[in-house]
Amino acid sequence: MPLVAIMALAVASLACGAVATQVTEIETRVAGTVAARNQPIEFTEQANILPTQPLPEPDVEIIEPTAATVQDNAVAEVAVEAIAEPTPITIADAVPEEPLIESEVAIEPTAVQAEVVQQAQPDPLASNVFVDLYNRVNPSVVSIYVFSNSQGEGQGTGWLYDAEGRIVTNQHVVNGADYIEVTFSDGTKQPAQFLGADETADLAVIQVNTYPAGTQALPLANSDQIQVGERVVAIGNPFGLAGTMTTGIVSGLGRTLSGRVSPEGGRFSAPDIIQTDAAINPGNSGGPLINLNGEVVGVNKAIVSETGVNSGIGFSISANTVRRIVPSLITNGTFQYSYLGISSRSSSDMTLPEMEALGLPNRRGVYVVAVVPGSPSDVAGIRAGTEPSGIQGLGRGGDFIIAIDGLEIKDFSELISYLVNNADVGQTVMLRVLRDGGEVDLPVTLGARP
Repeated sequence: MPLVAIMALAVASLACGAVATQVTEIETRVAGTVAARNQPIEFTEQANILPTQPLPEPDVEIIEPTAATVQDNAVAEVAVEAIAEPTPITIADAVPEEPLIESEVAIEPTAVQAEVVQQAQPDPLASNVFVDLYNRVNPSVVSIYVFSNSQGEGQGTGWLYDAEGRIVTNQHVVNGADYIEVTFSDGTKQPAQFLGADETADLAVIQVNTYPAGTQALPLANSDQIQVGERVVAIGNPFGLAGTMTTGIVSGLGRTLSGRVSPEGGRFSAPDIIQTDAAINPGNSGGPLINLNGEVVGVNKAIVSETGVNSGIGFSISANTVRRIVPSLITNGTFQYSYLGISSRSSSDMTLPEMEALGLPNRRGVYVVAVVPGSPSDVAGIRAGTEPSGIQGLGRGGDFIIAIDGLEIKDFSELISYLVNNADVGQTVMLRVLRDGGEVDLPVTLGARP
């Protein structure tokens, strides 16, 4: 073989070895980062984002990272690790066989609308739609670096909420941070001040004193008008890769994730969660989910994954929840939820034999499983099922909620969404329940969530 060819082959081999070594180092670093940032959490249809015990059913373990623990990656993910034989992971796979008891109180839901209006959006097939959208929105999306004396470093995403320099992100991104720094798309860095946060909604607000000229606050969409199948994009900083844009669709609506632990030991629920297949990965936490009009339809929060990276199921906090909670975080640092004081189960989560055993009609609604003593529901006379039914954890004789303030309620998420987005502490709402074969209207004066 000619000497020149031999030398060329040797150089190529060295180059390939260097590349292979570099790739191995990157893969090891990413895998270590993802593993280090995750802690076990409970996940059902109301998946949680906070560390807790491993999922009891079915043979999968749900993992969720905390915010400021690993450099470059404040994560908004729920990674799912197969424990037994690999099986397709879906929301349904994560639901325990025991009756699913939903704890009332959490992110007060968006109003239930009788008709969903389709937004007029640009043609996604047009060659420059996504290019123009990115150029318009990306300057308003920021990378957030956090440092905690107790937890170390972390990284996430946020977006400019208003002209006063307020930035919205996830609560778990900045939770416990002793120092917060924001980097804009042009490389400008600014220290940020923490203003307020809500653990259940997983929303937080921080503020910078200045930002690059021409940067515009992102408008909020009306998330009640979103439809499954609608095109959306996510812009954020996955694995520290700033300004990354991914595309997808709205895959589902009305999902429920669990928030902080209630005094009774359950978890308050965060409703009105948007599901999307737009790629969301560690570092995307707190970034915006955008429609083709350049409006924020949601705030990216979590993913379901077998590997710790995107598998096509991501969750975002709806724009209407942001619209309801963020102003209070800016003014008061916290958000006060209204409170009914019940635990319940949606009819959609019951089988026909279960509904027959409870004496319920074959229709949509929310069955009251338990009433907190001394709560607004207890004072109003709401009944929980206490009579033997033959079903473990479910008794007969409970009220079956079918409407609130005249609006039909199909499931627990819609009930909570109405409370979160439309009802205040001290307000009286009218619950319509099925009781003893008839319909009864019961006024309930809402309290403050404990």
